[in-house]
Amino acid sequence: MEYSKIIKSANILFNSRRNLKKIKGLPRDCTPKNFNEAYLIQDQLSNKYLSKNPKNKIIGKKIGCTNEDAKKQLNITESFFGNLFSKDISKSNCTIKSKHFFSPYIEPEFSFVMNNELSISNAPYKNEDVYKFISCVLPSIELVDSRYKDWTSIGVYNLVADNAVHAHWVYGNSYNNFEVFNLNNHKVTLYINDNEIVKGNSSKVLGNPINSLTWLINNLAKQGKTLKKNSYVSTGTCTQAIAISKGDRIRADFGKLGIVNFSYQ
Repeated sequence: MEYSKIIKSANILFNSRRNLKKIKGLPRDCTPKNFNEAYLIQDQLSNKYLSKNPKNKIIGKKIGCTNEDAKKQLNITESFFGNLFSKDISKSNCTIKSKHFFSPYIEPEFSFVMNNELSISNAPYKNEDVYKFISCVLPSIELVDSRYKDWTSIGVYNLVADNAVHAHWVYGNSYNNFEVFNLNNHKVTLYINDNEIVKGNSSKVLGNPINSLTWLINNLAKQGKTLKKNSYVSTGTCTQAIAISKGDRIRADFGKLGIVNFSYQ
């Protein structure tokens, strides 16, 4: 795809979110046809977000569709990733304003912070290698909110271009001693307005969220990219994505790892 078409796609997606006007899809000549084109558009879209707000920074990555239920929900088979931005995060027990979103879904996720940067030249990494580079684990909820009118049928390349449909990230308290948690089998329960909506498990995230983190690091390396020290990584949902509405009170109970909650007003 020509560079001008990549810029055009990024501008369309940027303006869609800024003006809160959904699009049916990108123009045919600007629609990504593979992962390479999709991530090039994503990179330019990220540059737009950064250029419009000098205080905004990329603080890490989010991983999408590491859960088989989520893949079925979106009619895709591949996982993908996008960027987390400093202006789009909130600490647990917060209020999030609905006026900034289209029709968001929530996803309870295990997140990690990296204690150092892994060298691209040593990739691909194994789980045991990546494990040593984790400084802490924390519970989180990602809000996903697509710019497309029908995001479940638009296809994986369009979702990737749209910064992996990321919208906001809510995080809880971090734990440095994460060895005490069995991430092969850690239950999560999602509540809306104190009603239990769905139960999930860390095992839904490629068997273990660290598997998801390893996948990300190795796929970034293929693009010549790496995770910087202190990067946050949200590893993918433990349940299917759940729609929320204005006035909802959301709570994700991660057991011993803690609770993440917010009000959507």
